[in-house]
Amino acid sequence: MDQVQVAFWAAPPVTRTITALTLVQSVLVYGGVLSGYYVVFWPAQIFKLLPEIWRLATPFLLTGPRLSFFFDLYFLYHYGSQLETSAVRFSQPGDFFIYLVFVAFVIMLTAGYVLGGMVFTSALILAFIYTFAQENRGRRTKLWFIEIPMEYLPWAMLVITMVLNGWPSALSESMGIVAAHLYDFLTRIYPTFGGGRNYLVTPAAVQRFFSRHTPNAGHRGYGTAFQASASSQPAQPSSRGWTSSIQNPWGGRGAGRRLGGD
Repeated sequence: MDQVQVAFWAAPPVTRTITALTLVQSVLVYGGVLSGYYVVFWPAQIFKLLPEIWRLATPFLLTGPRLSFFFDLYFLYHYGSQLETSAVRFSQPGDFFIYLVFVAFVIMLTAGYVLGGMVFTSALILAFIYTFAQENRGRRTKLWFIEIPMEYLPWAMLVITMVLNGWPSALSESMGIVAAHLYDFLTRIYPTFGGGRNYLVTPAAVQRFFSRHTPNAGHRGYGTAFQASASSQPAQPSSRGWTSSIQNPWGGRGAGRRLGGD
């Protein structure tokens, strides 16, 4: 337990916060204390006279049930920590927070408004994995017993989701890849190869906030960083499969329409 606490508090602040919120909300929902009706994405309940604005965040903070509860938390914590402590992709304090907000916004528009999804945790995790895989192109990882290039990992997970839960769930989860790729295009590909400008810069106020609220103030002060190294196998847990969508009674957290209809 002490090691878990040390690892948790050593994690970077954004990942630590969203993991803790996901843990608490999921325990409340699956423990029967809080109805899932109040946390899913429902535009009609957001845009009304007394808006339920918390629904803009809570759909990203609900794991799958049973074993998926543990795997989703682990993937969220592991890949979030890897990205937030990446000095290559997110070099300034608060960069990962802006990435998270942008990716979540795109997922909400695509998986939520366009596809009618109600829970977006799987799509957010897949966005993390896609960005992490792009940073580690050329390396290899294991998916179950098959060794594949790292950049193929998100797509392999989508195939597994489609086999287990059908194409609507896979389509909704794939919006995480769309969101992460759009961020990569706007911040790296287009400015570097297209001669364009990067408009998704981290505001100075956000940089100051994260500089003040991180230990060992400086460029990257998160204590023990969980950054990938050449000798590590960061995606090894995926050898157990893309469990985020397994055993989901809502027909996969992509479409998620059953819960809203209750």
